[in-house]
Amino acid sequence: MTDLPYQDASLPTAARVDDLLARMTIEEKAGQLTQYFCFGEVPEGLDIEALPVEHQAFLRQPQMVEAAAARGGVGSLLFIKDAAVANRYQRKVIDGSRHGIPLIFGFDVIHGLRTVFPVPLAQTASWDPALIEAAQRVAAREARASGIHWTFAPMIDIARDPRWGRIVESIGEDPHLGSAVAAAQVRGFQGDLSHENVLAGPKHFAGYGAARGGRDYDDAEVSDAELRNVYLPPFAAAIEAGAENIMSAYMDLNGVPASGNAWLLTEVLREELGFTGFVVSDANAVKSMEVQHFAADATDAAARAIDAGLDMEMAVMDPAFDTIPAAVKSGAITEGQVDSAVRRVLSAKFRLGLFENPFADEDTAESILVDPAHRELAQTSAERSAVLLKNDGTLPIAGPASIAVIGQLADSKRDTLGPWVFGHVTDETVSILDGLRSRVGPDARVDHAPGVGIPDRIFPSPFDAQDPDPGGKAIGVTDDDDAAIEHAVTVAAAADVAVVVVGERQNQIGETASRSTLDLAGRQLELVQRVVETGTPVVVVLMSGRPLDVRWIDEHASAIVQAWYPGTRGGDAIARLLFGDVSPAGRLPFTWPRHVGQVPLIYSHLRTFAPENQDKRYWNEQSTPLYPFGYGLSYASFDYSNLRLENETITVGGSVVVSVDVTNTSEFDADEVVQLYIHQRYGASSRPVRELKGFSRVAIAGGETTTVTFELGPAELGYWSAATRTRVQDATVLDLWVGGDSTAPLSTVLTVVANGASA
Repeated sequence: MTDLPYQDASLPTAARVDDLLARMTIEEKAGQLTQYFCFGEVPEGLDIEALPVEHQAFLRQPQMVEAAAARGGVGSLLFIKDAAVANRYQRKVIDGSRHGIPLIFGFDVIHGLRTVFPVPLAQTASWDPALIEAAQRVAAREARASGIHWTFAPMIDIARDPRWGRIVESIGEDPHLGSAVAAAQVRGFQGDLSHENVLAGPKHFAGYGAARGGRDYDDAEVSDAELRNVYLPPFAAAIEAGAENIMSAYMDLNGVPASGNAWLLTEVLREELGFTGFVVSDANAVKSMEVQHFAADATDAAARAIDAGLDMEMAVMDPAFDTIPAAVKSGAITEGQVDSAVRRVLSAKFRLGLFENPFADEDTAESILVDPAHRELAQTSAERSAVLLKNDGTLPIAGPASIAVIGQLADSKRDTLGPWVFGHVTDETVSILDGLRSRVGPDARVDHAPGVGIPDRIFPSPFDAQDPDPGGKAIGVTDDDDAAIEHAVTVAAAADVAVVVVGERQNQIGETASRSTLDLAGRQLELVQRVVETGTPVVVVLMSGRPLDVRWIDEHASAIVQAWYPGTRGGDAIARLLFGDVSPAGRLPFTWPRHVGQVPLIYSHLRTFAPENQDKRYWNEQSTPLYPFGYGLSYASFDYSNLRLENETITVGGSVVVSVDVTNTSEFDADEVVQLYIHQRYGASSRPVRELKGFSRVAIAGGETTTVTFELGPAELGYWSAATRTRVQDATVLDLWVGGDSTAPLSTVLTVVANGASA
């Protein structure tokens, strides 16, 4: 028999929340809206006063967290990934709260915890939402076993500037593909909110990927049409998939900080998109409104955030939300507004079952973290994400007697995992060199030459210090690079084929890792050039989370594979791809520019003036991509035919089925990613030259034909028009294309007539 209504699990969540809320003081409510970073514990006996002042503040932060936990003055902690540590804090908070309100633990589980999957952009390149959902289900299972209840993922910012470091976490440049991936990730993380699921936290709302110059944290100026047609659709899809949390962005959107933007967080997010969960700020984003010269002080920042519709502050030190009681007392905000925020946070805790089961099972955590099935899925994900960019027939490798593996990244386990992982064990990783040696066994000789170093960042990454296991990082440039190149040339010249692995180190992509250039850093291009000069067939494997300038390599190398950062079993996956155990079927989720001077370059641009000269916008080189959006090669060959419409004319609001026959004209069983694009010839607004509106990854046996169908309806044919200030669907004529990338030539025409007209 429970004593109080909020402790009765048989009651509806709303009733439990209302009962608990009525018992809380304004100080307790403010505590529930506060989330602290938890960086660890201060060593016992340490004399903090004897340390330099700048060190004292950092060491007092854990004391602040401990004190808040002991008095029940915190609603959430982040950066704890150990079940025993989580349980200790949970016990302290429950015992310190008058009402026994449990913590919700958050963590950055971006592309895996112990089992690391390919980086998010790579998973998007699989064009396989079911696989992406399965991968995030594994990530959720490992996270929940570790005491984590909530992940700050997926990052569903559309990314159209590859200089931006966080493109690696993104869903690429396209809102249709991105929306499918966003929904899949939410479903994978949250499931039915069982004991093996975590809350998903799509981020960053909204427009963060449009930061000026691709520079992290800079402001964004985004038109209403672009915001609604490009940046908001993935969030709408994530919300429809059931996302329980949204993270607001750091930056100013059109002159107003996102975390204090009432139009964005209330009118758009809640009223238009129908979001009912809770909104958390990005790290220190509430207090940052002072830095941005938007709020006068911490109290003003807290009041503006609550008034805008933000529910929880993520804070490192001295939360602005500590001032909520004072803001209520002064009349800056009402207690009713605070109650609305607390209600949303408490509802999430009840739905997760934390009041009944607040503690993690420390005895079973390790067995879940090392589950072999998780590693197998990580390998499958890496196999299905890699993109074959060029192949002159050298791939698949056909049983050579000797392989030269060139490059420091080839043998760097830590770089193979990529950025934004914090629960990994580097020694469990299979590097590309490891994978190739395992694949060929004693049947071939595999020699490794590290080659040139990759220069360190001018400004170090703040995340290196937080890496729990940094072993295996590539070595930087040394005085021996000349000798290293000569050694690599010697090794390559003696081999039947050379696999040269180049790209960026894992800490050169991600947050605070924007770049002003897309060049291969250091002397890596020179290394590739010298190896090519040996006459040995050269397969270049790119390890990166953004497109790089590979014009020379595209012209001279035998083959190019975009491996991304393929994760825990990445080396095994890449080896299987190179030897043809599976056919590559990853497709680019962005347009690959020739040169950084073209950036931003997207496939879905408007037709504008003189479209016949689109490829001549620059006088000194083609203004076309090196590789188009949706592009990727295969070991098989495919023929598209018999593109047909169920009806050649439909009415506004109606739907049509589009079908196409796809034949695998080779003997190689392989997957193909079939893509449907549209262009509207006229209407309320100009529309892009092509827009992706359907895709399907299908397995087709050699010599077989399959029919792929898509449905086009109001969701695909409508758009938000700046002319009408509403979403519209026009009576118009549409060009349709179906094929293997955004340049697909096979086309037909669909006519859309007004209601009441003859269809």
